[in-house]
Parts: sequence; structure tokens; C-alpha cells
Amino acid sequence: MTQTSDNVTWLTQEAYNQLKAELEYLSGPARTEIAAKIAAAREEGDLRENGGYHAAKEEQGKQELRVRQLTQLLESAKVGEAPATDGVVAPGMVVTIAFDGDPEDTLDFLLASREYASSDIETYSPQSPLGSGVNGKKIGEDAQYELPNGKKAMVRILEAKPYSG
Repeated sequence: MTQTSDNVTWLTQEAYNQLKAELEYLSGPARTEIAAKIAAAREEGDLRENGGYHAAKEEQGKQELRVRQLTQLLESAKVGEAPATDGVVAPGMVVTIAFDGDPEDTLDFLLASREYASSDIETYSPQSPLGSGVNGKKIGEDAQYELPNGKKAMVRILEAKPYSG
């Protein structure tokens, strides 16, 4: 997935299909399931002291938020190709960095939106401090970003290649 400055999110066809299937499930069968849970909990009586009711309502709220997020994401999505392999860090790429230029202290991560996060590899948003620091840099360049404590950290870009899933 690649996000551009004009709020277009580039997705691979696979990512688009996966997010669309999640939206369809949450908008259909999952809504029916949560409505049934709420109805069953409501029949138990006093709603002020009904933990099952409140848990179901909270779950419904989280589900509806996810539906809105997915809807917005898919409305602005464009299905396209992975970023070019020109050595420039961009969203949708797996980036290898060395902290403080130490080739022994490295990190591989996917520069992408959280919707595209994978359990295989750590994911950093292009808007995160590290993500914005490395975005647009070339292999071999140093990038600086701000740590949560306000100090600056330096990393060197060792590799940047399109994420292949």
C-alpha cells in the first residue's frame, strides 16, 4: 500500500480484495451477529447492570468505526503496481536501516499504513516519526527522526525494496 499526498491510497489487487472482503463481512453478517447479541442481552433485564449488553454495545461501536475506516480507505484507493525499485524509500516498501550507522544494529520494516500491517514484518506508518524520517531517502543516505523523548536519532538506509507479501 502506498499513500500519496493527495489522500489516494495505492493498493495491490490482493490488498484491495482483502479489505473489501473484511468490509463486506463487517457490514453484513457481523452486524447481524452483534445485533443478536445486543437483543439477547437486552432481554436479560436491567440494562444499567447488564455487563453483556454493555460489552456488546462496545463491540458494536468498534465494529462500526472499522466499517467507516474501511469505507473511507476503499473510496480513496487506487489499485496499482508496487513502487519502483529505484532505491528510494517509499510507502509499500520493505526498508532495512542501521541505527547510528552500525551495520550490526539493523531493523527491517514495512513502510505502510496500519491497514496493510502484516504479522510477518513490523509495520511503520509513513506518518510515524521513523516513517517520515526515512520516506524519500535513498539507499546509503542517513535519515534523522525524533524519538518520543524529544531527542533525535540517526539511521542509515541499507536497503529498500517493494513489499511482495
